[in-house]
Amino acid sequence: MAMRTFQNWLESQNLKEHVKNPNIEVGDFSYYSGFYHSKSFEDQAVRYLLGDASTQDEWHSGQFGEVDRLHIGKFCSIASGATFMMAGNQGHRLDWVSTFPFSEDVFGQDVKNGFLRAGDTVVGNDVWIGSEAMIMPGVKIGDVAVIGARAVISKSVDAYTVVVGNNIVIKQRFDEETVTLLLELRWWDWPLEHIQGAMKWLCSGRIDELERYYLENVRGLAYVRATQKTLIILTLLVTGFRSRLSSFSPLKPSTPVCRC
Repeated sequence: MAMRTFQNWLESQNLKEHVKNPNIEVGDFSYYSGFYHSKSFEDQAVRYLLGDASTQDEWHSGQFGEVDRLHIGKFCSIASGATFMMAGNQGHRLDWVSTFPFSEDVFGQDVKNGFLRAGDTVVGNDVWIGSEAMIMPGVKIGDVAVIGARAVISKSVDAYTVVVGNNIVIKQRFDEETVTLLLELRWWDWPLEHIQGAMKWLCSGRIDELERYYLENVRGLAYVRATQKTLIILTLLVTGFRSRLSSFSPLKPSTPVCRC
């Protein structure tokens, strides 16, 4: 009997430590709980994406060209059986007479490749995706959204939105002004020590206290880091400019100089 990926329903996979497909990008602390479907995140949850263990040769050959990618942000919770459908339209063209993906070796040289990209699938930060939810190709899910169990998401979802069924929006988690504030705070991008320091407020509804913590502890640090980054860029630009100046040869004494 094969070893199960998950030994019990309490176990989860830290995605950043387990994902191998170069076409999947995952942020810190995001996890997959897959006990009830046995397989790992890549084997169960991600479908039709080149670059996995079974399509390494096809991916490296480049025969399929550029493919859609899957981006998952930080602190995302993905429940057992959730599925990301990839590979664009998978070769099925609704605007052609037939949707069948004909192959040239069987049907001749007039066959055309019907594949169309859908664009990257993007999951924001702190998103909770319920059991057996299905995310269709090219969908963008905003930060801190909630996707209900067995929902089918075929169009993009706004930040802090709760969605169930077939793209049915139940509610916004907070009013528009609060959502704007929370998206400005972007707690998931804070240094770990400040996420730990703000845990009391992250595990509560006290958004006012979270904002206070940000103003007192994080905002100044963010400003300093932005300033440091700007200085580094300016230094590189100045260094490059000086290097270009030094490459010019000085005028020789015999070179005529215009005195107009």
